[in-house]
Amino acid sequence: MSATKQPHAPALLVMLAFTTVYIVWGSTYFFIQQAVHHIPPFLMGSIRFLTAGILMLSWSIFRRERVFVWRHIFTASITGLLLLFIGNGLVIWVEQFLPSAMVAIMVSSAPVWFVLLDRPKWQENIKSKSTITGLVSGFAGVILLFWDQVRDSFQSSADDNKLLNLFLLLIASVAWSGGSLYSKYNSQAGSAMSNTSWQMIAAGIAFIPGCITTGELKNMKWETVPAEGWLALIYLILMGSIAAFSAYVWLLQVRPATQVSTYAYVNPVIAVLLGVFFANETVSGLQVIGLVVILGSVLLINLNNYRKKRADRQVAASIE
Repeated sequence: MSATKQPHAPALLVMLAFTTVYIVWGSTYFFIQQAVHHIPPFLMGSIRFLTAGILMLSWSIFRRERVFVWRHIFTASITGLLLLFIGNGLVIWVEQFLPSAMVAIMVSSAPVWFVLLDRPKWQENIKSKSTITGLVSGFAGVILLFWDQVRDSFQSSADDNKLLNLFLLLIASVAWSGGSLYSKYNSQAGSAMSNTSWQMIAAGIAFIPGCITTGELKNMKWETVPAEGWLALIYLILMGSIAAFSAYVWLLQVRPATQVSTYAYVNPVIAVLLGVFFANETVSGLQVIGLVVILGSVLLINLNNYRKKRADRQVAASIE
């Protein structure tokens, strides 16, 4: 990987993309669990990503974009396999067995892996006290946010597979971070929509062997899927994949990876707030502390970038 200059992007579009990723992905913890209760995980993943990918590719063809360029398809396919098949696929699988609270905590380790795997930015990130402090405090904040649920889960469950599932989530976080960085440094050519389409199609195809070998496709009884199962799948296709994932891929091209990775800390906050407003859940004092810590961590992670921007403006002003 080689370091690349961040292309300029309108501030309003950046804010809109971050808002989409923060809020929509924060809600997908709930909708993934709703979907896998009625549609097996491999089948659900295949339908979700193939449908979203084909819809986006069709739109790209309608706009007369160059979509059948082999080197673009190859790069996008690798990204899709790392991000969506391994990263998101393992999350879908594990949510059958673990509470969403534990899933959210393990997934929130992604920003740490971003720093460790982003070799071109090692010097900048590791030397930044605000970035490192933000990463550590953000992860601590997520643990505080879900501490009560995780404690109760460990006390009430003696599942021998719990450790294995936690390890799978760790692999998912590493794969997601690695795939994101691969996309950032290698997906410069071709339109963002076309590349995103091929990422989803590659992941959707990769899920098919799992559908067949596990018997999901053969044993699936479509007539038993209730309305909420279909609605959850539709939401994941339209909002989780087409809207939020497209915004995420675009943000990786125009913003620093550590800044984009803050979604992993904010998503659990959104999940908790949605539960409060729409499911009559309550927030404990410990959760409020966790929310504050997470907010502070996001500000710290972005502080180094803000300082750098201000220094660049001052240098530019002095030259003029």
